[in-house]
This record gives sequence, structure tokens and C-alpha cells, in this order.
Amino acid sequence: MILFFALGLVAALVRSDLSIPEAIAKGMSLYLMLAIGFKGGAAVAEQGTDGHLLLALLAGIVLSALVPLIGFRLLLATSSLSRFDAAAIAAHYGSISIVTFLAATQVLDAAGIAYEGFMVAVAAAMETPAIIMALYLAKGGAGAFDRTTLREVALNGSIVLLVGAFIIGWISGPAGLETIAPFIVDPFRGVLCLFLLDMGVIAGRGLAEGRRNLTWPVLAFGIYMPLIGACFGILAAKIIHLSPGGTILLATLTASASYIAVPSAMRLALPEARPALYLPMALGVTFPFNLAVGIPIYIAAVQLLG
Repeated sequence: MILFFALGLVAALVRSDLSIPEAIAKGMSLYLMLAIGFKGGAAVAEQGTDGHLLLALLAGIVLSALVPLIGFRLLLATSSLSRFDAAAIAAHYGSISIVTFLAATQVLDAAGIAYEGFMVAVAAAMETPAIIMALYLAKGGAGAFDRTTLREVALNGSIVLLVGAFIIGWISGPAGLETIAPFIVDPFRGVLCLFLLDMGVIAGRGLAEGRRNLTWPVLAFGIYMPLIGACFGILAAKIIHLSPGGTILLATLTASASYIAVPSAMRLALPEARPALYLPMALGVTFPFNLAVGIPIYIAAVQLLG
């Protein structure tokens, strides 16, 4: 699947006219989030809910608020970015990339490493706190949160679909999943390949357009920040006693950077921040890093720690 991302990236960098129609790209995003949410809810229904789930959700929320705070301070200390640009970039690293999460689950499935089914709920819980923290860091105080911004954050389409599909899957259970398996299970990997191809094209074009704004300290942030986030994820997973597979997924979530929910929120809430900076960072630097290098590192680290 990673090769499809590489194909799109190379095609964009050599200025090929390869592209996925926007409507199809949006349809694939909706399909993936629906399938991920539904399967996660069905897995929780089969496993049952307990205090372990609540602890994992709490850990995800805390990490989502903590990582932007660390990233914001590091960016201000190592670069000449404004507070708005630093806060916007940091928000992407506190939130999550659902495709990176999905790629990690595929790797675990292929390796036969079990993980908690409720991790998709943790992923959904980590979308919003980072946005709120970034607004606080950029502007400070309650003045950063007007009614429009709060509504945009709470009702972001990706969050609504992911959480809604999770609840439906939870209610329907394994029987419901079996009923619609020909739609959300069998075609899943094929759709993901096409989606990654589109992500590669977008990442390549973002890098080509944003290279004038991306200084070396900022580019380096896109590599070392995921590793810092993964360390916090592993530490939190150990504290709440997640399985090795669950620990790898929490590390992957805290290491990933959002390119769906956060960019749309930043455009509305922080118009002073430059999309030419935060989009290439999340999609052109950290996303391929996690797919090619990061996930194997997180797996090796968890297996080494035992």
C-alpha cells in the first residue's frame, strides 16, 4: 500500500497530470472513516466496555492536549515562526492521522499482533483537544473560542462520521458487521490503496509549493516530533496496561499528524497561520516518515520493552 503513496508522490514531483477527482477523493475519505468507525464499534461490542476503555480514552485526550504544547515550545525555540504558525503546526501533531492509524492496524493484522478493538474510539477522542490547545496557545484565554469556532470544532464532519459510525457499530455488534461485510471489509484495502495514491499526489504538490517556506529547523520538527510523541504514547500505554498491539497503536496515534480535521479547523480559527507551512509538514514530511520508518520503529521499540 505504501508503494501507491510513493507513486503519487513521485508523479506530483515530476509534474505529471495524475489526479483523483475531488468528489471521488472525498467519497473515499467518507468510506474509510465509516468503515473504521463501524468495525471499531463492533469490536468493542464483542469485547465489552469496562474501566480499561475509559482509561484509554482519558489517556488519548491528555496526550492530544499535551503534544501540541510541547511542539509549540519546540518550534518557537528552534525556528523563527510566528505564534500563529507554530500553534497551527503543533495542533496537527496533537491530533491524529486516521490513515496512519489504519496502516498500523494493517501491519499488526499481517503480523498477527492483537490489539484492543476500542483503539478507534481513542483515535476519535484525540481529534479535538489538540485544536482547542492550539487556539489557546496562539491567542490565549477564553477569547480564542467564539461560538462559530466551537461549533466548527465539535461538528467537524470527520469527527461526526467517525464517532457516529462507531456508535452504530457498537449498537449493531458483530452481527451487524457480518451483514455489511461485503461493503466495509472486502473492498477496504483496495480503496485504501487508491486513497494513498491521492495522498501521495497531494503531498508531492504541497512540498513543491511550500518548499520556499520550509526551513531546515521546521522540516526537522516533522521528523523528531513524531518520535517524541511516540515515546509519550508508549509511556501512557504502559501506565494503563494496554496490550503490545494497543501500545503500538497509541504510539502511532501520538506520532501521527492530522491532515483532514485540523487543517479545516485552522483555516477557520487561525487565518493568520499559513497553510503552505502546516499542510506540507503533516502530509509531505510526517505522513511518509511514519509509513516508511516510524511504524516499524514503534513496533520494534514496544517489542524491545516487552
